[in-house]
Amino acid sequence: MCCDLKRRFLLLYATQKGQAKAIAEEIWLQAGARGFEADMHCISEMDKYNLEGEKDPVVIVISTTGTGDPPDTARKFVKKIQDKNLPPDHFAHLQYGLLGLGDSEYTFFCNGGKTVDRRLQELGAQHFYDTGLADDCVGLELVVDPWIDGLWLALKKVFLLQKEKEGMSNDVSATSSALSAAALVGHELNLSPEIQNLKLEDEGDASSDVSSQKPVDINLLASAKDTEPSLVHSVPPISQAALNIPVLPQQYIEVQFQDTQGENPHLSSLISEGTTFKVPVTKAVQLTREDAIKTALLLELNIANTAFDYQPGDAFCVICPNNVSEVEELLHILGLSQRGECFVCVNVKQDTKKKGAVRPQHIPERSTLRFILTWCLEIRAIPKKAFLRALVECTSNAGEKRRLQELCSRQGNADYNRFIRESNVCLLDLLHAFPSCKPSLNLLIEHLPKLQARFYSVSSSNLYQPGKLSFVFNIVEFPACPTRPVSRKGVCTGWLAELVAPLLHPNKNTLYTKGGSPPTEEISIFARPNNTFHLPSDPSVPFVMVGPGTGIAPFIGFLQHRQKLREEHADWHFGDTWLFFGCRHHDRDYLFKDELRCFLESGTLTHLKVCFSRDSSTAEGAPPKYVQDVLRLYAKEVARVLLKDSGYFYVCGDKKHMADGVSDAVVDILSMEMEVDKLEAMKMLAMLRETKRYLQDVWS
Repeated sequence: MCCDLKRRFLLLYATQKGQAKAIAEEIWLQAGARGFEADMHCISEMDKYNLEGEKDPVVIVISTTGTGDPPDTARKFVKKIQDKNLPPDHFAHLQYGLLGLGDSEYTFFCNGGKTVDRRLQELGAQHFYDTGLADDCVGLELVVDPWIDGLWLALKKVFLLQKEKEGMSNDVSATSSALSAAALVGHELNLSPEIQNLKLEDEGDASSDVSSQKPVDINLLASAKDTEPSLVHSVPPISQAALNIPVLPQQYIEVQFQDTQGENPHLSSLISEGTTFKVPVTKAVQLTREDAIKTALLLELNIANTAFDYQPGDAFCVICPNNVSEVEELLHILGLSQRGECFVCVNVKQDTKKKGAVRPQHIPERSTLRFILTWCLEIRAIPKKAFLRALVECTSNAGEKRRLQELCSRQGNADYNRFIRESNVCLLDLLHAFPSCKPSLNLLIEHLPKLQARFYSVSSSNLYQPGKLSFVFNIVEFPACPTRPVSRKGVCTGWLAELVAPLLHPNKNTLYTKGGSPPTEEISIFARPNNTFHLPSDPSVPFVMVGPGTGIAPFIGFLQHRQKLREEHADWHFGDTWLFFGCRHHDRDYLFKDELRCFLESGTLTHLKVCFSRDSSTAEGAPPKYVQDVLRLYAKEVARVLLKDSGYFYVCGDKKHMADGVSDAVVDILSMEMEVDKLEAMKMLAMLRETKRYLQDVWS
C-alpha cells in the first residue's frame, strides 16, 4: 500500500460499564500496528467530531443497558439523530461499520446498537462493513475477535476506492495497487503466529514476541495424572500450539504514595447517576426458613428526612463496598498490607503512548489505598483478556506465564470461557492460582472496572407507608469449585446481610448499650426510576402479575398502593388483579404468605395462584410446578385480560429460567384462544410489548 495514502478513520464508542471502550481501545491499538490512524472519541464528546462533515470511514462500538436502552453516554447522540426534521439524505455521505454489544438473556438484545444502526440507515448512511452483534451471554469475543479481524480488509477497500475517486493515480496503477493490496491482505490473514503476536511497540524485551518462543511444556510442572485441562493446566492441542495473543495494552496510570494525611472523598462523589442519600436501616426480616435453599431478606429504610421519592415498580441503587477480608487479602498479596491507610495520588503518566488517556472517573485523584480497593474497583470482576495479557508480563514462572498466554489467546477461547468466565474467576483467584504473578497497583487501577452500585426493585408504596422504602433480596452464594477453592457471598447481598445481622439476631452474643437496642446502620442509595414498570394510570384496568421467588417484590408495592387507593376512593371502580407466585416449598420460602392472604381478604388482590416446585404430592395428577404452567391452566382468563379488557401483564424475576418460559406460555395462550398460528401469536405479544402492556423487570 502506498505510504502517502491517507488511512484515517473515526472511531466512536458508547459504553456503560467500560466494555465498549475497552474494545474500541483494542481497535485503536491494532489500527496503529496496521498502519491506520484511528481518531478515537467517546460518542458523547460531540464537540470533538462532526459526522455531518465526516469524509472518512466511521467505526462505532456501542453497548446496551437496562431493558434495551443505549448507554448513558449515547443518549444525547441518539436524541440528536432521532430528530424527525432531519432529511433522509442527512448522512448520505457517511460510510460506517457498527459493532453492537448486548446480552441475549434480555429481550431487546443489542438494542442500543440496533437503534443507532437503523437510524443511520434511515438518514442515508451506508455500511462499508457488516454490523456485528456480540453476545455477552456466550462470550463477546466470539463475535468481537473475528469482526475486528475483518475490519482491516473492509477499511483497505474503502481507502482504495477513495484513492481511485480522487484521481491519485491512473487506472493501471490503481488496478495494480488494488491487486497488491489484495495480496497484502491475503498475506496478513495468513500471517505466522510469530508476526501476529508482535507488540505494538518493540520495547527491546525478550518477551515482546512471546508466542515465537517454543511452547513451554507445562505438563512437566503438573502431575502426570493431569490429563484434564484446568485453570492452571492445559492439554494438547492448545498446550503445544503457537498462540495468537492480544497486543499488550499501554500502561497509562502512575500511583504515588504520599506521607500527608487527610480525609477520603465522600461516597456521593463517586456517583454520577444522581443524588445520593444516606439512610438508616430500620428493619430487617428473614422471609425464609433456615432450611430453605436460598435465604431471602427484607430490609426497610427510613427515607422520611430526605428528598428521595419513588413509585411502586421503581428501582433504586445501593452503593456497596468490596468484602473487607478480600481487600485485606489483596493488599497482602500485593505486599502493601502496611500501606492500606496511606494516601495515594493517581495521575496519568506523562510519557504514556495511550491515546486520550485520562484518570478513570471512578478513581479519586487522592484517597487512601484501602478506600480505592474497597469502594472504587470491582475486585470481583471477571478479568478481560486484555487484563490477562497484561498479567503475563508480571509473571515470572515460565509455566504460569504460558498458561496465562493461552487463556488470553484466540486458541484459548474455550478454556477462557470454561475456567474464567463461566467459573466467575476474579483477580484474587488468579493470583492464588498463579503465585508468581505480581501485578503493580497501577495495573489494577487500569484494568479493574468501576465497582458498580447494585440495583433493587422497590417492594413498598410511599402512599401506603409514607417515609418508608422496603426491598427484598436473596443472599447470593457462590459455592467453592475447582477454580475457586473458597465459597463467597454476593458483593452487596453479603455485605447487607452482615450489616443487618444485629437486627436479625438482636440477642446473639451481643451486648448493647442504652437499653439494649442494636446500633442503627446506614447505607447510601440513589434513585433509578423505571419509566414503564408502573401500575396502569387507570385503576379500572385489570392486570396480571407473575413474580416467583423474590420476583414478587415490586408486586407487594403494587398491592399496597392499590389497597391505599381503595381505602381513599371507595367510589372508584378497580379492575381485577391476578398474581401468579411460585417457590420451592410451601413451608420454607413462601414469601409474604400472610400479607397476600390479607390482600385477598380485603379484595385488593382478586386472584392468587401459587405453585411449589419441590413439594411432593400424593394427589392423583401432580399439580403444576412452575408459574408458566399455572398460567396455561388459566388461558381463557389471561387472554381476556390482555385482549378483551386491554389489561396489563407484568413479569418480574429470573430471565433465563422463568421470564422466557412465561413469554412462551403467553404465546401459546394467545395462539390457542385466538385460534392463530404461533407466528401470529408472537406478533401479538410483540405488539403488547410495543404498547407497554407486557412489561418485564428481569435479571440474569
